[in-house]
Amino acid sequence: MPSTNGHPDADLHPVATGPAIRLVEAHKEAAPHILYSGWFCPFVQRSWITLEEKQIPYQYNEINPYHKDPEFLKLNPRGLVPTLGCPVSGGQKGEDGVERKPLIESNIISEYLDSLPSERPALYASDLYTRAQQKVWIDFVGTRIIPAFHRLLQHTPEKQYSLEDAKLELRGHLRTWIAEASQEGPYWSGKEMSMVDVTLAPWAVRLWIYDHFKGIKDLVPAEGQGGDDEKIWKRWRQWSKAIEERESVSNTLSDREHYLPIYQRYAEDRAQSELAKATRQGRGVP
Repeated sequence: MPSTNGHPDADLHPVATGPAIRLVEAHKEAAPHILYSGWFCPFVQRSWITLEEKQIPYQYNEINPYHKDPEFLKLNPRGLVPTLGCPVSGGQKGEDGVERKPLIESNIISEYLDSLPSERPALYASDLYTRAQQKVWIDFVGTRIIPAFHRLLQHTPEKQYSLEDAKLELRGHLRTWIAEASQEGPYWSGKEMSMVDVTLAPWAVRLWIYDHFKGIKDLVPAEGQGGDDEKIWKRWRQWSKAIEERESVSNTLSDREHYLPIYQRYAEDRAQSELAKATRQGRGVP
């Protein structure tokens, strides 16, 4: 899709592909909630996974954040994805006559969705202490893992930090996170998927980009290569396999080839998203 506004990140494949397109097709019809989505975005995938886990009826609406639809901007003038259009009295009336107000920030969207009536299990623990502990490690993903993920991805030879240092930083955060997980598994909190899993899953299934763009094959030590931490990395491999095989995760992914142009810009440190700019400035997730 040719760029019409000159933004360097605007040339995106216009729609989801692979497994994700089947979900898009299944959610074309009007529904109380609308997911305004960018198929390529891991933050969007986080909210999308939650919708699928909770089986909340929703309509999928693809948004290119660099070519914003006027109807979408009426609902959310900031134009951010993910945005969830929530049926609330007094909100912006859509083309279907339903009044909706916007909800932004993927973790907040996911928490809202988990609170809605559903026959599916809750993703947050009912026990207050356990729930609070889950939120500690959800916060860790946003304040430690994702910034390190982008520092490594956006490394270039001109950076003041080395590629090896960035790799070890991200590896260390992944180790810390999984070391706090239930020993039972396969998910972070035990036998059942939780919001902690949902929070990291979109980035975990994108770790292949480091091999492709940076030639890093050992971000996560292979079996038998974990040294004193072998048990911890075995637990990571158990968790990662469970996440990759979870339908809510695999079904919200597009074909890998269409992610490549997007992550190429990050790998060359040319991307102009707010997160890319924050990474260049040494800041956290904006």
